Amino acid sequence: MDKTLEYTITDPIYTLAVASRLSETPTHSIRQYIDKGLIIPFKTAKKRHLFSEVDIQKLKSIKKYLKAQGLNIAGINALFSVIPCWAIKSCDLEHRYQCDAYNSMAKPCWMASNKGPNCQNEDCRVCDVYIFPEKFSNPKECIKQMTNH
Repeated sequence: MDKTLEYTITDPIYTLAVASRLSETPTHSIRQYIDKGLIIPFKTAKKRHLFSEVDIQKLKSIKKYLKAQGLNIAGINALFSVIPCWAIKSCDLEHRYQCDAYNSMAKPCWMASNKGPNCQNEDCRVCDVYIFPEKFSNPKECIKQMTNH
C-alpha cells in the first residue's frame, strides 16, 4: 500500500532553519518579521515555529520589498494593510465599520485586534487574505485582480 504524504500550501512543515535556507533570509530577520506581524507561522506546544509554503513565499516577497524596492518594515506593513480584505471576505458594510482592518492602514488585517464577524474565529494563517498577495508578482496585481471581478 502506497501512502504518499500530501501537503497544502498552508501546512506548517518547515522549521525555522529550513525556512531560512529556502527563503534565503537570516533566522534573526525571520524572527523580526514575526515580531512585526509580517508573517504568522504556526507555533507548536513547545513554542517552536513551523512555516508553510505560503510563509516561504511571503519571506521571499519581503526580501524583494526590502532590497529591490527600498521599503522598510513599516512600509511593507502598510502595503499589506491595503489588501482589501473586506472584498475578499465579502464583508457587508455594517461589519466593515466594526473591523479595525477596514478602518486602519497601520497593520494588515491579520494583525487587527478588533475583527469583524467574518474573521473573529478564523485562523489567519490559512485565510485567503493572508495567502492572496503571494499569488501575484507585485501588489498592483492584487488590486487589478480585485477590480476585474
